[in-house]
Amino acid sequence: MGDLLIRANLVTERDVRAALERQVLQGGTLGDNLIAIGATDARTIERFIHRIPQEPADITATGISDIDLLTLFMKLIFSGRLEKIGEIADAIKLPQHIVMDLARMATERQLIYALGAQNSDSMMDMRYALTEEGKRWTIDALQRSGYIGPAPVTLAEFIDRVNMQKPTNERVSMERVHEAIKALTIDETIVEQAGPALNSGRAILLYGPPGNGKTSVAVSFASVFHESIHVPYAITVEGQIIRFYDPRVHIQAAPEARKAENPELESFRRETHDRRWVSCRRPFVMAGGELTLDMLDLRYDATGHYYEAPLHMKALGGCFLIDDFGRQFVAPKDLLNRWIVPMESRVDYLKLRTGASFSIPFEEIVIFATNLDPEDLMDAAFLRRIPYKIEVGPPSLEQFRRIFDSECERHGLTLSDETFNFIVYMITKEKGLELAGFQPIFLIDQVVATCRFLGKDAELKSPFIEYAIDNLRVKHNPEPRTERTVRPDAQEIPSAARAPADVDVYDQYSTLKNQRADSRD
Repeated sequence: MGDLLIRANLVTERDVRAALERQVLQGGTLGDNLIAIGATDARTIERFIHRIPQEPADITATGISDIDLLTLFMKLIFSGRLEKIGEIADAIKLPQHIVMDLARMATERQLIYALGAQNSDSMMDMRYALTEEGKRWTIDALQRSGYIGPAPVTLAEFIDRVNMQKPTNERVSMERVHEAIKALTIDETIVEQAGPALNSGRAILLYGPPGNGKTSVAVSFASVFHESIHVPYAITVEGQIIRFYDPRVHIQAAPEARKAENPELESFRRETHDRRWVSCRRPFVMAGGELTLDMLDLRYDATGHYYEAPLHMKALGGCFLIDDFGRQFVAPKDLLNRWIVPMESRVDYLKLRTGASFSIPFEEIVIFATNLDPEDLMDAAFLRRIPYKIEVGPPSLEQFRRIFDSECERHGLTLSDETFNFIVYMITKEKGLELAGFQPIFLIDQVVATCRFLGKDAELKSPFIEYAIDNLRVKHNPEPRTERTVRPDAQEIPSAARAPADVDVYDQYSTLKNQRADSRD
């Protein structure tokens, strides 16, 4: 709870340490002690605690039948060779008193037996083992469902939690957007459009020519949200288990077992938080050209007999980016039709193999990013359903220079005005390309690689620059060109746009090229 309060900027780490020290001496909850030292007030604590899933008081409060919990209890003991109540409680993510109730049920059914406690009279230190009947019972249960993990939550609890954690519940300010994109050099109009789009919770279309940062802009949106949300390890629907928590998507807000400065205070950190839920940042899920319609449905594990939640379901409460839209294996029209109902009604429908279907809230921000013409990908009806359309265009000359200077600084290179003008001339005039945000990184990486190959210190000089620029585009002029073994006539390039030359290195590189060509012949 202390970690969550700190992340929500409601208290400081110093406040939590002071409250925990007072708790050791005087008892009470962490919240009571934070109020007592003046770190916060009762109303703030009450409102915050309401957002945290509270641990169930008994088996009935879990919403899961006692036989289902007993089955999971036995599978965890069997697969993990667990013996103590504390070990089982950590695996099943339920309070120890509920695990004790399950142990009593299993003992009465002669599925487990007590081995005794080592150096302790506490029931919590009692060790248990499976009976032969217990082993047979558990193996039979594993054949019906191979799910082994934390206890699931009910679909109703999951829906309530998703509605409680909508992205629109958090206000995105101009300052937050600027902070999120501070590493990017983009037009200010993108910032002005992005803020209202993110606050609306509606779909966003990022479009424009390739290489100008659409994906980077979309990814930066993940950091504009500061609130933590809670996601379950698993959900039970119609007696079926759906695995939900994915560590690749759900980044924990704070480590579950963060080591305290005072080890005696560590036990107070859990308080009443239901450990079947993981506190994490708002998720950001990205799918590119590999996206298919099947990936938007529940995936059934035929061996384990349980389901895996689809990508967009894991993105609930956060953002789902469809990158390179229009280049998926599935036709854009079919993919768009899959999103019409969820985007319009804010509800999605999923189906189990049994034929039973269920609905979930569709509370997430869907972002489409494409370098194709949006009107070629979708009709007017679907464009209307994407209320925010943000063009991420090529940088201005001034922005292009800022990007180049930043990359040069990162590599310890110097970029003169003469060299910069030469690069712009070569890209726009000789290659016939627009300036793009990716080009400085691309060119510098290639120059550095060439110089390393030749055993030279990296420098922005001819011919390294020309070789790098040649790799931006295979061919521009339709007229046949001879292989460049000498530099272009200096008269063809304005004097202000000539790159510094290193004749010796150029001749060495040209010789290597000619030798390679001769060997091919």
